[in-house]
Amino acid sequence: MAEYDFDVLVIGAGPGGYVAAIRAAQLGLRVACAESRETLGGTCLNVGCIPSKAMLHASEYFDAAANGAMAKMGIKVTPELDLDTMHAQRLDAVKGLTGGIEYLFKKNKVEWLKGRASFQDSTTVKVGDRTVTARDIVIATGSSVTPLPGVEVDQRVVVDSTGALELPKVPGHLVVIGGGVIGLELGSVWRRLGAKVTVVEYLDQILPGFDGDVRKESLKLFKKQGIEFKTGTKVTGVALNGDKATVTVEPAKGGEAETIEADNVLVAIGRRPNTDGLNLEAAGLSVNQRGQIEIDHDFATKVDGIWAIGDVVPGPMLAHKAEDEGIAVAENIAGQTGIVNHDLIPSVVYTLPEIAGVGLTEEAAREKGEVKVGKFPMAGNSRAKTNHEPDGFVKVISDAKTDRVLGVWIITSVAGTMIAQATQAMEFGATSEDIAYTCHAHPTHSEAIKEAAMAVTGKPIHI
Repeated sequence: MAEYDFDVLVIGAGPGGYVAAIRAAQLGLRVACAESRETLGGTCLNVGCIPSKAMLHASEYFDAAANGAMAKMGIKVTPELDLDTMHAQRLDAVKGLTGGIEYLFKKNKVEWLKGRASFQDSTTVKVGDRTVTARDIVIATGSSVTPLPGVEVDQRVVVDSTGALELPKVPGHLVVIGGGVIGLELGSVWRRLGAKVTVVEYLDQILPGFDGDVRKESLKLFKKQGIEFKTGTKVTGVALNGDKATVTVEPAKGGEAETIEADNVLVAIGRRPNTDGLNLEAAGLSVNQRGQIEIDHDFATKVDGIWAIGDVVPGPMLAHKAEDEGIAVAENIAGQTGIVNHDLIPSVVYTLPEIAGVGLTEEAAREKGEVKVGKFPMAGNSRAKTNHEPDGFVKVISDAKTDRVLGVWIITSVAGTMIAQATQAMEFGATSEDIAYTCHAHPTHSEAIKEAAMAVTGKPIHI
């Protein structure tokens, strides 16, 4: 009789958890994955990354038809919004992808334990009405929306990111609390579909953590698209008045308060790790001041045999980070060497244009030493020109002495795809000259990366 029910138990079936479970099974381990949702895939596939992209993509088509962009290319249409169908195609995408993970679980013989997991001790976990043991346990429970003190989310008038995907009609006025990635993406969806959108951000600039030039240019572009911003402003209260809300705001540094009337309010001030209900104490674990589980370089916690990945550990809360950590932790459990370079985790904002970056911002790079910076405007890129996408730029930051690339920041329609090239180049220690002398297909948006690198070397051609 086996000493344990499973070799590996993964708690959580989000991007980190389901990948860890599948990879561990591929390595010959007996694996189970505990998940309380009715479908696999976690926040990302069910109510986050995937459905929001479905709405972003569909709303781009509607906006291009409604704002005259198609007409300028000789395509005359008069769009009619069918929001029910738009929601239906979103749900269809989610159904297909979550079902795909269930298929992969069966294919790789990963047992899905349905229910919430709670530690009984360091090797024993209760999942629903069942209690199981495992030699190694991976905590991959993800994160949930950070609440705003004093503001109740009713998912009717005041919504979080999940509720913002489900709105049954286009708001007359949507107030977004938070100028980060989630608020800007979902605010963009409803602005394109006809809503007035006002973003309230506590900091002086939007997109905290992004390169300074990117933050400034993005704000300019979003304003051009019709989104209103109140930066350096804090929300002090949200009062419901039937089917509407009154948002009270005041300057973050102090000053006179004012009110904003809204049909809907989206609270998007961040996310927090999901550890409630895990009974971590029974396993000998605790969380830090930010509610995260501390780990070492191999994703091991302080308790032997218990590992943690994704949003519950320090680092950016990004699905692709969790996926890479899922592969790495499974390989470490199997006695192999799993590594994730946390210095090179790309970030993407899927607005239009998209915004992406990897590595250091110019500000952070200059704190470490002397740098060289090259920028290339997308207005000078032939593919962007023919696609009527002149907004944005590519920015390459390199070490002044070694020329090694320290950071790349991009604003353009396909920035999220382009950033992979920069990440891969930096992973292998590329210099700006390496990128500048790499042949790029023409005409492509990616040529702008080459041009920016050439600007760093002092040999620009098209600027």
